[in-house]
Amino acid sequence: MNILPILVSIILSLNVLLALAIIFLERRDASATWAWLMVLLFIPVVGFILYLIFGRRLSNKEIFTWDKKSRLGLLTAVQEQLTAIKENHLKVQHEDIIPYEDLIYMHLKNNDALLSQNNEVEIYTDGQKKFHALIDDIEKAENHVHLLYYIIRDDKLGQRLAEVLKRKAKEGIEVKLLYDDMGSRLLTRKYKRELIEAGVQVESFFPSLIPKVNMKINYRNHRKLAIIDGEIGYIGGFNIGDEYLGFNKRFGYWRDTHLRVEGEAVNNMQTRFILDWNHASRRDIVYEERYYQAKPKGNVAMQIVSSGPDSEWEQIKHGYLKMILSAKDYVYIQTPYFIPDDSLLDALRVAVLSGVDVRIMIPNKPDHPFVYWATFSNIGDMLNAGAKIYVYQKGFLHAKTIVVDGKIASVGTANIDVRSFRLNFEVNAFLYHPDVAQLLADRFHEDIVESTELTFKLYQSRSKWIRFKEAISRLLSPIL
Repeated sequence: MNILPILVSIILSLNVLLALAIIFLERRDASATWAWLMVLLFIPVVGFILYLIFGRRLSNKEIFTWDKKSRLGLLTAVQEQLTAIKENHLKVQHEDIIPYEDLIYMHLKNNDALLSQNNEVEIYTDGQKKFHALIDDIEKAENHVHLLYYIIRDDKLGQRLAEVLKRKAKEGIEVKLLYDDMGSRLLTRKYKRELIEAGVQVESFFPSLIPKVNMKINYRNHRKLAIIDGEIGYIGGFNIGDEYLGFNKRFGYWRDTHLRVEGEAVNNMQTRFILDWNHASRRDIVYEERYYQAKPKGNVAMQIVSSGPDSEWEQIKHGYLKMILSAKDYVYIQTPYFIPDDSLLDALRVAVLSGVDVRIMIPNKPDHPFVYWATFSNIGDMLNAGAKIYVYQKGFLHAKTIVVDGKIASVGTANIDVRSFRLNFEVNAFLYHPDVAQLLADRFHEDIVESTELTFKLYQSRSKWIRFKEAISRLLSPIL
């Protein structure tokens, strides 16, 4: 008996059932639906396996929970700020915040992102300086060190950090290290074992139940947070590895953006860390006042905004949209990947056609080829609309920064791509202060000196082979 026709029939039937599930049950974005249907159509068996690994959505149940005491306090504070904005009596430290109360309200309403107005912010665009400051702050820790990174490598920088963490743990300081299982898949057992033996608590996010097999591989904790003694916080794009210091010949100099924060916003960063830690660990952090020691410092207003596949809304993307549509003079964007959905592309087109100076800076080399070519495909649309495009030449551009009119800005972990908006767990700082926004705008202008401008004429001269790679990558971009 020939079983081949039966197997083919079973596979085709499964494909049909899966296609129906994608269309009618998952209610996903239309472009992503079509992309997965094409994968199932053209590569039935492999496509089915790919969908099981990369295509399934997370359960709708809440995966980040905390005890009632902290939750109640947060919700009360959020409601107070919502009411204050709605009734036009929000107390502001400087008038520049007022035009953006609608953006602040949106983040409060959809993300419980408290506005704090008493912060001091230091900007790092160089890995050497950022990690020197971070390690120095860890050395001075007196109570706890909480770290969350997407990538941690067992290299010189990774070892340098590990030595400090082990020493602090032996001193009796509480040290917790959380990493993403996929992003840090090359992290050695020896590295983790030595940390644990020294007293460091180490956990991974969405770990593989079976070695090298992870059915949640498509959902990654891309956040980068560091909180020291509840008083100092770090947020931005740098991971832990030698390449972030510029020591990788493939990438050369690594241009990123990271913030060191002192002030009440550190409390909100701490809450984000605790929620992530409690999901990953069986040793939950319970509410203790020692975790919330941030004192008012400075006058920078900011919100810490999170997004992820567990949420109904794409909070960070919505923040980007509001920023772009509020622009009167300019929008500056730095991103390693530029794969926006139609809503973001439309917002940028509207801005350009309204006379807003839209400038986008991307890297000159890929770290992920498909994503790189999809980026260049979308760049063509922006050039055609009249945006200015710069290709960073000094090394690799990894910054995730948006500046609008020299008044507001966003710095964090979310790229301008579908993965960051829908699949990754991300966190960004939205900053409402002209001095900080202007500093970031100045850094953008400094980077222009290290870049070449990509004109529409130059873009049109690219080869047919490049155009083909762009077309295929753009087709697959909703599921990259």
